[in-house]
Amino acid sequence: MKIIHNKILPFGKSFSAINLFGILFTKVRPDQFLINHEKIHTAQMRELLYIPFYIAYVTEWLIRLTFRRSSFEAYHDISFEREAYCNMHDLSYLSSRTRFAFLKYLKRRKVQN
Repeated sequence: MKIIHNKILPFGKSFSAINLFGILFTKVRPDQFLINHEKIHTAQMRELLYIPFYIAYVTEWLIRLTFRRSSFEAYHDISFEREAYCNMHDLSYLSSRTRFAFLKYLKRRKVQN
C-alpha cells in the first residue's frame, strides 16, 4: 500500500487518514492497525471494482444518517467501516477473509443507550 503523508487529506479534524483507490493519504504516522484497517478497505474496493465501492459507501452512509443522530455515528455504522474496525487488530485477517465479507455487517446494530 502506498502511503502519502500530507497536511491536506483527509479534510477536517475528525479523521487522520483516507484511502483513495488503494492509496493511503494520512496526516499522522499510521500504525500497523490503521494500515490493516485501510488494507481491508482496499480489499473491499477491489471486490466492488472501486467506483461502485464509493457509490455503495456514500449511499449506505446517507441511509444510515437517516437513523442516526450524527454523521459520525452514521459513518461508524457503515458495513465497510464495521468490518474494518472489527478486524483491524487481527493482522492475519486479510489472509482468511472471505470475499464480500462486509455483507455480514450490513445488518443494522441495535442502538446502545
